[in-house]
Amino acid sequence: MSNMVPVMDKKAFLRSFLKRHQLKRRECAWLLNYLMNDDTLMERVHFLNHSEGTPKALVISAQGIEQIPFSFRKKHHVTTDCEKAFHDIRLNQTEDIYIELHFQERLTCPQYLAVLEDNPYLPETQERAQAFERKAEALLQESVRLFQLKKLSEAIDEALDNGDKETFMELSEQLNRLRKS
Repeated sequence: MSNMVPVMDKKAFLRSFLKRHQLKRRECAWLLNYLMNDDTLMERVHFLNHSEGTPKALVISAQGIEQIPFSFRKKHHVTTDCEKAFHDIRLNQTEDIYIELHFQERLTCPQYLAVLEDNPYLPETQERAQAFERKAEALLQESVRLFQLKKLSEAIDEALDNGDKETFMELSEQLNRLRKS
């Protein structure tokens, strides 16, 4: 997954988040501060609404929310031990970290929405990406075809201007084949 959200924005959001929200477990704040203080790690942090299917995820909840306080999932292993999550992150700094935060008004918080990304592991995201890829490929092919049509038309005009019947016939044939495709 390409990193589209700048590290500065992620850090600004986390600073603001930690100032405004009391987390259910204080170790979560320590973990978020650890991430925030390492730009290399922050490049690998992705904020998601739903972390299902991701290879490595932190789920963190603020006070006043009916969600589990903390969970760390790596592949199929799940723990509520923040220290294990910290050690895994510290030892595996090249792995992406997907964070699902639960706090009041999260869907209306502009800073949160600015750092929020799509979960690339959800089937509908993959289907949407594949559909986009197909449309982009079709658009590219059509653009190339239109460019070729234009160049052939220009070459035909030049052949006509030069009175070159043989080239004219050959290019006209190519143009007709291209129009049919």
